[in-house]
Amino acid sequence: MREKDIEQYLRNKVREFGGRAYKFISPGSAGVPDRLVLFPGGRMAFVELKAPGEKSTPLQKAQQEKIRALGFPVYVIDSKEKVDAFIYQHAGVVVK
Repeated sequence: MREKDIEQYLRNKVREFGGRAYKFISPGSAGVPDRLVLFPGGRMAFVELKAPGEKSTPLQKAQQEKIRALGFPVYVIDSKEKVDAFIYQHAGVVVK
């Protein structure tokens, strides 16, 4: 599975639960997460997408820590299962 496939799955699942997954591009700030994800009720998170088993680069890790230090959640997701877990945690979905 490619990163692109996981990213498309994330976008579709976020939309399914009423949210938006904006492509996050910040000129002059390399290493920022791929997506800014917003859900109804003011819930938001930054998401870095990876192909299965891939890890964040040192620059990406530094940016993630800066964002977390400001109080925002940042997730690194490398599978559809992790997308599902993220959705359940942030979209207010109750799993029975």
